[in-house]
Amino acid sequence: MVPFALAGDAAFAIALLITWLAGAPHEWVMICLAGLLWGIPGTLTMVVHDRERKRRRALTHPEFRVTG
Repeated sequence: MVPFALAGDAAFAIALLITWLAGAPHEWVMICLAGLLWGIPGTLTMVVHDRERKRRRALTHPEFRVTG
């Protein structure tokens, strides 16, 4: 799920840049900024969760190997 979260953060960052440079109404710029700012802690939470899930899986299933 982390790649999807990163893609969402990137989409909000691009949308923020476009709306800001295009001189869009203030509300649209703030919506893009809010999406980006809410997405960052969500992405970090998902990264930590995935890391812990892989660690737990390796402890309970020694034959399990994480590639990549």
